[in-house]
Amino acid sequence: MNDKAKCLVLIGAGALLGSVGATVALLKLRSPRGATLHSSNEIKPNGKAVVYAPAAENSSSLKEKLYKMDPADLLKDDIVSEQLTRNIQFFGFDAQQKVTKSYVVVIGLGGVGSHAASMLLRSGVGRLLLVDFDQVSLSSLNRHAVATRTDVGTPKALCLKNHFSSIYPECHIDAKVMLYDDSSEEEILSGNPDFVLDCIDNIDTKVALLAACVRRGLKVLSATGAGARADPTRIRVADLRESTNDPLSRSVRQRLRRDHGIEGGIPVVFSLEKPKAKLLPFKGPNGDEENPSDYQVVPGFRVRIIPVLGTIPAIFGQIMASYVVTQLAEFQVHMEPIVNFDMDHYRVLHQRLIEHEELMFGTSIHIQVDAEEVMYVAKELWHCRSARDQTTKEVGRGMWRSVNELMLVRWDRSKPASAWNLILLKFTEGNIHTEASRIRLQPVNLHSSFLSGRSSGALNRKV
Repeated sequence: MNDKAKCLVLIGAGALLGSVGATVALLKLRSPRGATLHSSNEIKPNGKAVVYAPAAENSSSLKEKLYKMDPADLLKDDIVSEQLTRNIQFFGFDAQQKVTKSYVVVIGLGGVGSHAASMLLRSGVGRLLLVDFDQVSLSSLNRHAVATRTDVGTPKALCLKNHFSSIYPECHIDAKVMLYDDSSEEEILSGNPDFVLDCIDNIDTKVALLAACVRRGLKVLSATGAGARADPTRIRVADLRESTNDPLSRSVRQRLRRDHGIEGGIPVVFSLEKPKAKLLPFKGPNGDEENPSDYQVVPGFRVRIIPVLGTIPAIFGQIMASYVVTQLAEFQVHMEPIVNFDMDHYRVLHQRLIEHEELMFGTSIHIQVDAEEVMYVAKELWHCRSARDQTTKEVGRGMWRSVNELMLVRWDRSKPASAWNLILLKFTEGNIHTEASRIRLQPVNLHSSFLSGRSSGALNRKV
């Protein structure tokens, strides 16, 4: 096939993909960086010629060159920028550049970790360290992100690295087939990673890793139990202190407090759903119940006896990747509160607003919201906590304790009590703010993040 014909084929393929950028990327494949098309004279019985996929010239040296590429320069490459174009459109170029320059460590590459690592890779993270001592098994194929039957018996870390190299070869991927412990801590956690993902299901190892990350000042996100669950709508991200209905996180929380003095401050992915199944009794080859520890590959690690619906650990991993990528891009996302007010609580807030308006203005005629709109204001704009609260300590169970302390008041006394002019404060804060407004003083300063971030955009939406 001559050069003109090759060019037409590539342009046609790009047009089918429906993107000018894709066409440019395909044309780039004709450059020395990419692969060179070649044809074959092989004819199938039906008379059609077989056209093989592009074959790379000097593929080993090409891969070497790609791996040496500085992550800061990745988005300058036309093919990489086209591959990540949807991310760039979502975050903006500068924010995506932060993701592409980042270094993330994923420890534990089973159902949760493999999906987390896969989406971090597809999101353009420029450098990944993949750590797991275990191998791919047949029973893990119901939840693993990329493993196939031909990968059974292959170390999970090497399995991922092998598959990832064909998805995003420009990513610097290091795979370590090892167990995380005190002796491997320095090797695994050195290098100033931007984030560490804990996808380990062993309590001793998980506690040691989380404590080490806190001690080193590393950002870490931990996954708790994904087994024996079935409801994807109950999965949440919150501080370890607020995780409920999860035996693993409860044990980790107790051990961190007892052995390391760590009370919280570690975000975790967990399910509010109570486990739907229990650990199964372990039966040996003869069918008799036996001691699982006799079959452990590594002392202290349980044998696979937890029923797992493969979709749930996959969702855990996707949530972890989404959380980390948005953090790396500095893209603000407000997580849904762990415990939501029910409608009765919003009606109470609405009634308090009426009483406050009558007390301050002698009438409630200027209230322009009903109970459902109060729900919008309290939940969507102020996330069911005081607008002056700079922390997340009152999210979740703590929020129930603060229900009786919250009230809605006007931000600007001269304007009606509309959704755009109401703030959620504790009683004491509301009284101070109201008094300051009444005597024509500057309203109490709110934490800037709530005015510029928490309620920006939302205030412009029609309720």
